[in-house]
Amino acid sequence: MAIRIKVPGGTLKIKTYRELRTRERDRRVPVRKIGSMYLIWWSSKQKPDSN
Repeated sequence: MAIRIKVPGGTLKIKTYRELRTRERDRRVPVRKIGSMYLIWWSSKQKPDSN
């Protein structure tokens, strides 16, 4: 289950590897791995993923 936290300037998402979108797996957005979880930053200035 992905967790989304809206913050000023974008959205912080917390996911497992199998939940990552192609853009996140390819590291086209900022991604950090902590243990088995991934922290993904989606800026509000970025275009949404089409997947």
